[in-house]
Amino acid sequence: MINANQPEPACLLVIFGATGDLTHRKLIPALFNLTKEHLLPEHFAVVAVSRRTQSNETYHQDVYPSIAKFSRFKPESMVWEQLQARLFYYNLDFNHSEGYLEFQKFLSGLDSRFHTQGNRIFYLAVAPEFFEVIVEKLQQHRLVAHDNGSWQRVVIEKPFGHDLNSATTLNQKIAKVFPEKNIYRIDHYLGKEMLQNILVIRFANAFFEPIWNSRFIDNIQITSAETVGVETRGPYYEKSGAIRDMVQNHLLQLLALIAMEPPVSLDAEYIRDEKVKVLRSLKPWTPEAIRDNVVRGQYGPGQLDSQRVSGYRQEDRVKPDSAVETFVAMKVMIDNLRWGAMPIYLRTGKRLPAKSTEIIIEFKALPKILFQKSEQLESNLLVIRIQPQEGVFFQFNAKSPGQATLIAPVQMEFCQNCCETVNSPEAYERLLYDVIRGDSTLFTRWDEVETSWRFVDPILTAWKDSPPVFPNYSAGTWGPEAADRLLARGGRNWRQI
Repeated sequence: MINANQPEPACLLVIFGATGDLTHRKLIPALFNLTKEHLLPEHFAVVAVSRRTQSNETYHQDVYPSIAKFSRFKPESMVWEQLQARLFYYNLDFNHSEGYLEFQKFLSGLDSRFHTQGNRIFYLAVAPEFFEVIVEKLQQHRLVAHDNGSWQRVVIEKPFGHDLNSATTLNQKIAKVFPEKNIYRIDHYLGKEMLQNILVIRFANAFFEPIWNSRFIDNIQITSAETVGVETRGPYYEKSGAIRDMVQNHLLQLLALIAMEPPVSLDAEYIRDEKVKVLRSLKPWTPEAIRDNVVRGQYGPGQLDSQRVSGYRQEDRVKPDSAVETFVAMKVMIDNLRWGAMPIYLRTGKRLPAKSTEIIIEFKALPKILFQKSEQLESNLLVIRIQPQEGVFFQFNAKSPGQATLIAPVQMEFCQNCCETVNSPEAYERLLYDVIRGDSTLFTRWDEVETSWRFVDPILTAWKDSPPVFPNYSAGTWGPEAADRLLARGGRNWRQI
């Protein structure tokens, strides 16, 4: 979606949470990369806002090591000087109204200096409790004014709410200040290169789209596995758990892209319309369906890469009797003509044996009429690998060399990021660029968020009344045994490619 030939509008990028981990690890390196590739507007500046008192020079010294560590390009003094010349630090207490009066004057001064015409992007890289506060203060002190020919956009990180009610309340308050077209709810998974490739794989290949339905596909498996534990995020994870952290947003977005109908065009709204239709077609939960088709787990002590690791309850700032899930697996159904009764399996977890995010499409097996004696007649598989490898893997059957008619599965594989000469844009780099251009394709619309919460909320409610027996899987394994039984009931198993 990045088009270097398209002119970018002038604007100020205002990052609230300038000293936080997200800004250091993702946003500043992304801005460096965009500077390197000459993709930032000519009239552009960045204001890094935080409650910490420090100078521009000190802030520049603090963030430069992040560029050296996390940028996909090696630091270059010329590029850094270009970015540094338009990167400003501003100290502001988010809760104090008085500070916003001076902040408005500061931004107006930069508007005049860099000819940014009052266009502003407010990026809320802060804890969720500051979302409403900052947005209200921006409105009160007229930092958002849509009546003077300029535009103002707001970028909000997940989590967008804790459940449907809190998400609805948050959205109502933000929508009073920003119109929906200027609200960019970010899901960094949507910025990943191979995720965007899903639409091309599906709709630009004549041999896929005609068989992309339940007549030819047996099941779809979507897995996002992590080897790490919660690390320093114990307090956050105690409030979220795996279902809020991963299922409600990332996995349901993957499901929507893989199952959606062809959009009328590649315009952002048409694509998002089709994604919402998929989410609305998910078969509603009943208490019995949740009991039978949703598995939760929490890792205990175990071994990973020959290293002994602790259980979740032993992690920093985690309750010793915590009932928070670190693993979720579920079987879902889409009630529409394309998918019918075909199962889609979702799985995510921490402290699993491998780090990977991938979508596996398993096609229906053919009757063994011609090859009755063959024990190696495998199902065809299409695997879309999103991270850490980016690519496509296809498995089909072929005759093994020799006199006998022996069949063996063979693979064709395309790896997009295996070649050293390929240096794909990072997710945040692409997403920042799209916000500047006003392209909302890779951001979630409110009705997507709302429908996702409507799907997840009944599970959360059911879990409140059913205390779990945790921990129920060892670190370094593929989750609780119940997750395997979930597929075994249908004669299937999780595919490890």
